[in-house]
Amino acid sequence: MTHRYAPLRVLPLLLIVAFIGPGCSMFKKKDTTPEAAPVEELYEKGHAAMKRGNWSAGADNFKGLVAQYPYGAYTEQALIETAYAQYKAGNHEEAISSIDRFIRTYPTHRNIAYLYYLRGLVNSSRDTVFLQKVWKLDPSRRDLATPHQAYNDFSIVVERYPNSLYAADARERMAELQNTFARHELEVSLYNLRRTAYVAAVERATYLLETYPDSKYQNDAIAALAAAYTGLGNETLAADTRARLQKADPGHPYLAGNWPKYPGDWRKLNPFAREKSALDY
Repeated sequence: MTHRYAPLRVLPLLLIVAFIGPGCSMFKKKDTTPEAAPVEELYEKGHAAMKRGNWSAGADNFKGLVAQYPYGAYTEQALIETAYAQYKAGNHEEAISSIDRFIRTYPTHRNIAYLYYLRGLVNSSRDTVFLQKVWKLDPSRRDLATPHQAYNDFSIVVERYPNSLYAADARERMAELQNTFARHELEVSLYNLRRTAYVAAVERATYLLETYPDSKYQNDAIAALAAAYTGLGNETLAADTRARLQKADPGHPYLAGNWPKYPGDWRKLNPFAREKSALDY
């Protein structure tokens, strides 16, 4: 008798399950995740921000593009634009990091020459601050590591990619940087002259003449050399050096007896005034 009515007891449970089952779907959370914007649209948004000079916004937009689309031609270009935007925003360390990461990831990229050129620009910009803020410090304590790195970056462009769009400008910047290095050596020589450290003055002036033979400070180095020999009491070498200067630059201030006032009126040196945009591919 008991088994005869068992289905009647199960029926209410089945009805409850049937009612609750579909009802649960009514309380499910709707998917509110926005659909990803097309990659072209994200790229143009970042590009537009950079055209307005909003470098931080441009970098952020390109980073967002890379996050949503980690592969593809737009992604590669966005990585390059990000580095350029960081450079323009003055975020030099971030720019160097982005450039180095790109070079490691895409060593044979069609725009790899530009990445080395851009790294040279970034390092040059870092050195602009150096020139402005610490040029008046004791010249023997100046660190030229950053401009030397810029020189190496530009030399890579010139040597590995001589037919690239950036080779000619990189070559000019290398010459300007050599003037920066030569000026540094000259100032160290003059600093040693003021300290009557004549042997050290001779060494730095000689190093300048031998290492940077095409710099615009060649004749200045000869003058420093003549003054150092005079300080050492070696009149033979001093006379020979003055004759050498007379032949190279008859109107040089040192020959007119303007030492030690010379070189009070330094030539202005601003080797980092030009730049090429990442948009100029």
